[in-house]
This record gives sequence, structure tokens and C-alpha cells, in this order.
Amino acid sequence: MTTPGRPEPPERSEREVRFQRAERRREKIYRDIQRDRAGNHRIPTWVLATLLALILAGWACLIITS
Repeated sequence: MTTPGRPEPPERSEREVRFQRAERRREKIYRDIQRDRAGNHRIPTWVLATLLALILAGWACLIITS
């Protein structure tokens, strides 16, 4: 469906579609990395690491003592 006065867009090849999809994906990953590097985390990383260590230690303690 074309509008009057506007040329029909050229047909894209599969290679162009794949390339554009890869470029969009690459840009999204880049933005995510930049956002993560900026910090602004609600819970500090050290708190999450400590929580994980406590959970693993408790789990190991249950296995050893049972």
C-alpha cells in the first residue's frame, strides 16, 4: 500500500534485514552496558554478593549436617 506522491520503498534483501537486525541488537547491548556502567543500582552489588554467599553457606550447612 503506497501513498500518492511517495515512491515505493525498495525491496530489502535477506542480507540487509539480517544486518539491520544485528545492528539493532548490537546497539541495544551497547546501551545496556552503558546503563549498567553508570551505576545507579538500587541495591549495591556487595549486598547482593553477601546475600548469595549467606544462602550458599546455609545450603551447604544443611547438606553437611543432615
